[in-house]
Amino acid sequence: MSGDASTLPLRGTAAGERLARPGGGLAPLRAGALEGTDTGVLAGALALATIVALSLWIVLVAANRPSILTPTTHIGYFPHWMAGPLGGLLQGFTNDGNALKYLFTGAIVAMYGGYVVALKQARRLPARWVISAIAAAHAIFLLSPPLALTDLFNYVNYGRMEVVHGLNPYTSIPILEPHNDPAFLLSNWHQLLSPYGPLFTLLTFAVVPLGVAASFWALKAILAVASLATIFLVWRCARLLGRDPLAAVVLVGLNPIVLVWGLGGDHNDFLMMFFIVLGFYLLLLARTRGSRGEAADDGAAGAARGLSSGRVRAWLLPLGAFEIGAGAALVTAVAIKASAAVLVPVVLAGLLRTPRALVQMVLGMILAGLLVGAASLLAFGLHIPDLSTQGSLVTSESIPNLIGLAAGAGGESAGLREGLSGVLVALVLGCCWMAWSRRASAAQDTGATAGVARSITASGWASLALLVTLSWVLPWYVLWVLPLAALSSSRRLRTAALVVGVYLIIAWAPASGLLWNAIHFHPEKTSLGRLHQRYVKELLN
Repeated sequence: MSGDASTLPLRGTAAGERLARPGGGLAPLRAGALEGTDTGVLAGALALATIVALSLWIVLVAANRPSILTPTTHIGYFPHWMAGPLGGLLQGFTNDGNALKYLFTGAIVAMYGGYVVALKQARRLPARWVISAIAAAHAIFLLSPPLALTDLFNYVNYGRMEVVHGLNPYTSIPILEPHNDPAFLLSNWHQLLSPYGPLFTLLTFAVVPLGVAASFWALKAILAVASLATIFLVWRCARLLGRDPLAAVVLVGLNPIVLVWGLGGDHNDFLMMFFIVLGFYLLLLARTRGSRGEAADDGAAGAARGLSSGRVRAWLLPLGAFEIGAGAALVTAVAIKASAAVLVPVVLAGLLRTPRALVQMVLGMILAGLLVGAASLLAFGLHIPDLSTQGSLVTSESIPNLIGLAAGAGGESAGLREGLSGVLVALVLGCCWMAWSRRASAAQDTGATAGVARSITASGWASLALLVTLSWVLPWYVLWVLPLAALSSSRRLRTAALVVGVYLIIAWAPASGLLWNAIHFHPEKTSLGRLHQRYVKELLN
């Protein structure tokens, strides 16, 4: 990817258009900024075309017949409503499962190569090309049948448990519901209490009256819209931060791991990330438009003056809609998926130098927490998502399991898990310091938005720390890092996100089994690995 950007304009914009600086000023167009080399533009265009074309190929193959790409299907069961409008358009394609593994893996690798090229050439490309590629990829995966590693029918089933069968998904496992329910037959975590947040679970309740088929498509549409809305907010945030918005949306919107395993697998992480980015967008609006009495960092000066009743009153009134909204957005993200909670201390630490913004955001968090708590209490009683069971699951290629293998323990042990939890806490505390400290700011992070920029970068590192210390890591989790990396001034964070993407492809691509066999790497065959596998199978029973 190109170096950090702060003022480069978009190719194809109107003559004389300028990008906003964080402090509200305007950056002049650079001479020649609208002129990309023919080679660079051609490479970028081919990269975009590769991503879109291979996305379409994957979906056409998946919609054609039952295969490893659509694990919810099997011979004799692939209804038209699940195949979607693209079903059956690629007749006569291979029935060879092994060939399909290699072709699918090759497609993912080629898409990722195109993604890296598109990132490198993003600033040379017309904005309409990039936006069209993002829109086309989202439309393709919106029309896709459920691809590998999907959780969508688990979402639908947990919703039907309560609405249709009167079973609280936080206290009853799915195997207790009637086994002839169509959602039960399509879901797989039958021995697992719902780990999903209360707000997202309430959303699944809302679509139950549509029936299983329509619920499937309704949730797909909601998640696709959430993804596009997140990309739009990334664009707007990049403008407010004075960064190149085109490079930012390429990083987020065209990542093939997120497209194939995320949008294709229909995961609620898109909703969580929408509210996280919304929170940062509202904080940026508050800083660029000027908070009352806090145009710049004032922590040291405020401490020197002490806490007077007038100053406390100034922190509370008048209410700051943007900061309150940001606090509510962050709580909403946590109420959708608990992974977002790792960002809460980091964001609050980033506001310590601006006490009015901190107080207003905390007010928003309290208000949203009361509303979410009341809704959860009415719907589920004093019960919460089952995070402990999911937290004890282990994927064979997760970094903690690889550490356990390297240490000779045969995989991740309980002791190693506890140790890595401590490491995560230490890393998050370090990210809190990064968000608070002016010395952690890059040269580009100046002006009214500097504090929020620090928080974004620190939050990106905190998300990455969570990702690499998780025992149960899945490919689309890279989405937790991408929007924050896209908005950060840290090239190292963006590079780390790309490297993690390579790791996830190696770990999850279907043809990776060839590599494991070639190097005699079989973590699932150790005594601890067999125990991990057996536990997962018990929950999937």
